Amino acid sequence: MRLTTKGRFAVTAMVDLALRQAGGPVTLSAISERQKISLSYLEQLFGKLRRHELVSSVRGPGGGYKLAKAAPSLTVADIILAVDEPLDATQCGGKENCLDDRRCMTHDLWATLNAKMFDYLRSVTLQDLVDHQRGKEVSQLRDFRNQPVPPVALVA
Repeated sequence: MRLTTKGRFAVTAMVDLALRQAGGPVTLSAISERQKISLSYLEQLFGKLRRHELVSSVRGPGGGYKLAKAAPSLTVADIILAVDEPLDATQCGGKENCLDDRRCMTHDLWATLNAKMFDYLRSVTLQDLVDHQRGKEVSQLRDFRNQPVPPVALVA
């Protein structure tokens, strides 16, 4: 189980977009340059984000992307699910056929981890990440020891 670059880059790009959209639509080339993410990869990710109605595009001169929903209503889970990022720690993909078509002894452990991970990602909004980048204290961005998560861990 791990979050791949697809999910990480989508969240990073959405934070960048949310931080800068007040000045008008944000171009993918600008996000690409600032975040060091391939432009073609961003185009693929934003196609999926647009289909899931998390972003909208503006055509023409001065065009680019903007959030389709308010940042406080978008969660990290929404973003990750929109780009088809699997968040599954089970060996069987949740099918319960881990070991010769039956559940393995640790299936419930990994299934519970999946649920807790998803609950946490659903509890963190895009606005939380934006506020965190702006230096504001955000209560949801805490690790398991209730310590603040360093900004470096959130946005590349």
